Amino acid sequence: MSEHRRMQSAPRLFIQEVAPRDGLQIELAFVPTARKIDFINGLSRTGVSKIEVTSFTSPKAIPALADADAVMRGIERLPNVIYAALVPNVRGAIRALAAGADELNIVMSASEAHNFANLRMTMDQSLGQFREIISAAGGRPAINASLSTTCVCPLQGDVPAARVMEIIAQFVGMNITQVTLCDTTGMANPAQVQRLFDAVLTRWPKLLLTAHFHDTRGLGLANALAAFQSGVTHFDASVGGLGGCPFAPGASGNVCTEDLVHMFDAMGQQTGVHLGRLVSVARHVPDMVGHDLPGQLMKSGPATRRYPMPA
Repeated sequence: MSEHRRMQSAPRLFIQEVAPRDGLQIELAFVPTARKIDFINGLSRTGVSKIEVTSFTSPKAIPALADADAVMRGIERLPNVIYAALVPNVRGAIRALAAGADELNIVMSASEAHNFANLRMTMDQSLGQFREIISAAGGRPAINASLSTTCVCPLQGDVPAARVMEIIAQFVGMNITQVTLCDTTGMANPAQVQRLFDAVLTRWPKLLLTAHFHDTRGLGLANALAAFQSGVTHFDASVGGLGGCPFAPGASGNVCTEDLVHMFDAMGQQTGVHLGRLVSVARHVPDMVGHDLPGQLMKSGPATRRYPMPA
């Protein structure tokens, strides 16, 4: 366990739900706007601290989220939940602000190849666009910078930690105080994760750092535990394990929210999430998207479940 983690005593953990954006963005069948709104309203009542509601991108690029404005305007707002939106450019930021987003999530990759595949820009161009978005936002909502492929890129291989640190230093230079480190295709392992998060939190101990993992190779929870042991208290997750990146070959769903909450609950950690309500929402998601999901808890029940003795 890292020195940073040992310095903390039972910190409150914050679970941030990304299924409405990161989960639904690759679905081929369009989920009706009213059903998206009901889905997000249900998630709001589970105790998650943040919901990434949608993405204000071109409907041609992400047709599944073409109703971003209507969804953001139509949801119920609970006072203890942050309603965030991913914005790819200044135009998206202006739309998100007009629709009432509490937070703008701006995204780039630590890999040049993935950044171009995902955003059609070089990394330097992405950093320039970050500055433009921050200027356009004018300090009104919070800004979170998400950095994809922070450990391994499916196109270029291992990403040096030094490159990740250089990019974060540029974020900090823009007065960004919230950063998400993403294992976009589930290629990282717990040792990599712990080294990277230890290094970042040692250099920037006051940075609000979020861990975002995919479970493509079954290591999502293990990587989340490694980040937790480094001192991370904010975690992205997707109910049912829904999701994947449309521009990253081999990217399956995010780490499953209810499985993550169950793990932390079993460890005695406080997440503020009502597990029963979360599982109830999760069980409706396969019907909403028209296919089964990888989440385990909604199928097996929690570890506290007991069965009758055999006759």
